[in-house]
Amino acid sequence: MQKRLSSRILLLEFKEKPRLVAGADVAYSRTSGLLFAAILVFRLPEMELVELSSARGQAKLPYIPGLLSFREIPVLLKAAEGLGCRPSVIICDGQGIAHPRRLGLASHLGLLLGLPAVGCAKSRLVGEYAPVAEEIGNVSEMIYKGKTVGAVVRTKKRVKPVFVSPGHKIDLNGAVGVVLGSVRGYRLPEPLRQAHLTVCRLRKEEEG
Repeated sequence: MQKRLSSRILLLEFKEKPRLVAGADVAYSRTSGLLFAAILVFRLPEMELVELSSARGQAKLPYIPGLLSFREIPVLLKAAEGLGCRPSVIICDGQGIAHPRRLGLASHLGLLLGLPAVGCAKSRLVGEYAPVAEEIGNVSEMIYKGKTVGAVVRTKKRVKPVFVSPGHKIDLNGAVGVVLGSVRGYRLPEPLRQAHLTVCRLRKEEEG
């Protein structure tokens, strides 16, 4: 299924300065099979919260490396249904095409929503890269099987970089630009950081 869906992924030049940038994340209950998803939409450059939609659902699949999207997509789609606005682009805590079958979470979700999507992960799944310099904004391309699939991006000094890859309807330069344009002093771009804080809060409330 991933191989079939990946053939529909579009890597398009993304020149626009997006006004509405969404962050999407999922947290897992430590005591049950519940998943908590949140999508937060911010207006740039003010980084003003426009909308927040959350959802919870039961995990239908176990965690299997490389198949994360099938576990998280149902609850993310449920959260997306609650949005009243349409983001210009969505940043996901996961991979885009930097994936063994070029269909990470960001690619899968972007394809299903028909939105430009960016993968912004805290660790690498595939690809080789040279060390990235310490200055904010420095980039090192990730190469997998002879092709550029993403970039290692320095978003904060003396902090580990993030792993950025285009998901759908965006190219690598556009994906890196969206991430760097959404950073506000932390390692993660602010929409994604706030989505992470939100799902952690939802999990904490559920677990007491």
